Amino acid sequence: MGEYFILAISCILVNNILLAQFLGNCPFLGTSKRMETAVGMSMAVIFVLVMAGLITWIIYHFVLTKFDLEYLRTIAFILVIASLVQFVEMFLKKSIPALYAGLGIFLPLITTNCAVMGVCIINVDKDYSFMTALVSSFSYAVGFGLALILFAGVRERILLSRVPKPLEDTSIALVTAGVLSLTFFAFKGMV
Repeated sequence: MGEYFILAISCILVNNILLAQFLGNCPFLGTSKRMETAVGMSMAVIFVLVMAGLITWIIYHFVLTKFDLEYLRTIAFILVIASLVQFVEMFLKKSIPALYAGLGIFLPLITTNCAVMGVCIINVDKDYSFMTALVSSFSYAVGFGLALILFAGVRERILLSRVPKPLEDTSIALVTAGVLSLTFFAFKGMV
């Protein structure tokens, strides 16, 4: 149980998928302008990442390795991720249309979110067991959500501030993301 806790802390804080490994920056910058869309994107990524991590682990270990088809893992993983995102998109469109509209183009972009693909590949490359892959996938997703929500909160505060003209909008967002990334590097010695 202790090893899972250490892995979770490592994935959430120390090796944060967004701020330490720099995967998934497109939805990070795109959906962090408003807290509602950031929370919605976080929930969608948590669902997709956990399900993709588990399904790709099962497909890799019970199909691809069994038939010596490991070289097809990228294609197989993309198909799994795209299917899951399509499911989330249909669910949000029917159940929560306001969130669906708020996420806009960034919801289908989860399909090409390199954070989701990155976690699936990390789980396979590090030869995690099923339970370890579950903890890893969930923890990376929580780390993604934590970084996204923190960043959205900071960006909402920046909107109330006077920012110099050359640093408005994307420029100040990138500077802020860099500073937030540096704060997460303070956790490097923990685990």
